[in-house]
Amino acid sequence: MTIERARPTLDDTDRNGVVTRGDLADGREIAFYDDTPQQRQLPAGDHPPVAERVTSELRRDRMLDEWVVIAAHRQSRTHLPAAADCPLCPTLPDGPPTEVPAADYDVVVFENRFPALAGALGSPAGAGLFDGRAEVDRLAARPGSGRCEVVCFSSAHSRSYGSLPKQRLRTLGAAWADRIRELSRHPAVEHVLVFENRGQEIGVTLDHPHGQIYGYPFVPPYTRRHLEVAGAHRARTGRCLVCDLSAEAEAGCRLIAATEHALAYVPMAARWPYEAHVVPRTHVPDLAALDDDQRDDLVILSGRVAHAFDQLFDGLTPYIAAWQGAPTRTQGRDDLHLHQQIFTVRRAEQKLKHLAGSESAAGVFVNDIVPETAAQRLRAAMHRPDRARNQRGDTLQSDQEGSSVPRSLDRCDLRPTASRPGVTHRDFPAPTSLRGDAHQIADDNPRKWRRP
Repeated sequence: MTIERARPTLDDTDRNGVVTRGDLADGREIAFYDDTPQQRQLPAGDHPPVAERVTSELRRDRMLDEWVVIAAHRQSRTHLPAAADCPLCPTLPDGPPTEVPAADYDVVVFENRFPALAGALGSPAGAGLFDGRAEVDRLAARPGSGRCEVVCFSSAHSRSYGSLPKQRLRTLGAAWADRIRELSRHPAVEHVLVFENRGQEIGVTLDHPHGQIYGYPFVPPYTRRHLEVAGAHRARTGRCLVCDLSAEAEAGCRLIAATEHALAYVPMAARWPYEAHVVPRTHVPDLAALDDDQRDDLVILSGRVAHAFDQLFDGLTPYIAAWQGAPTRTQGRDDLHLHQQIFTVRRAEQKLKHLAGSESAAGVFVNDIVPETAAQRLRAAMHRPDRARNQRGDTLQSDQEGSSVPRSLDRCDLRPTASRPGVTHRDFPAPTSLRGDAHQIADDNPRKWRRP
């Protein structure tokens, strides 16, 4: 098997490095994203072992009008192997073959050997999927078409997203944007989700630092609902919902950190013990729509927030991080504003937040941590020396710096608003003026919210 250098296009080569695309022995696609340009020559032969052809099925839950993925083959996926047997590590000379037929890599993306969405991408977008019409009743089940990819952040098994150096975060951000751009071109992909599951408490089956990308043939429920709410907000106010929420958060006590192009904050109605939103100041639908400087700044801040999560408790904090963008072509796409959700199920040392009766049966979350308190703890953790250790006991180091938080936030009243008579979220400082679509924040924080 050989990998040929892709033609140097704007998508393939930029100041963040070079992407090299090719095929694995079993036909799955693979792409290497390097911090610096380099030539790659991979060994010929059956490396990695040929994956079995698998299929999955989509079944529509007609009570909630939502799609469920049935993927029985995933029961046999690799489960918590020893580090020496990790399938996401590089294939070393004289070593066993892994999923990555190279002796080293920076960032690599390849099709998942055990994909949840395992059917061929063939149906055109919007072909009767979740449109609420009578036609849907005939489509209660259909092949599980879609795309599932694995994104390895580093060849080092002991690394974590929050400990990646800035240059690697830039490369990773460029890889994410490239994959979103590529998958969004496919007529059968309605939505692209980039996410990371981290920690065995979350359900991770491989400890190597990695995330995933799903190309759905339908718009997922979260995005579907977000479209409805954001569209109603714009119809009522003429403004972007996430822009308004972010401006409110930046002027109040739930801000975690702010940079030139992005900010991070705890949402007012956080559902999880520790939850953060990382948001670009420019109104864009997805990562692919940001320019290099904006994307770099956003992803580096995201890495800082992940670092802060790892300083909350002893050991690495289990979390889910997801880039919530707009559907690829649905009406109302421009109403959505890209943001990343990062949240953990850990509420205290040795204590987890479980989705019990209220959350799982009724969809009503009960949070044990006041969001303003969570924001204060995350702010303090942003600049705390590394205390997170991997499973071998190695301290994880990072070179990330550069975010700022106003010192006045240390004096925030952290009691729940209900404990302060006469105080509501509307009493938190708000933007002093509104000039077109740009929100002018209070005088001590003059950054603007921008639309392209």
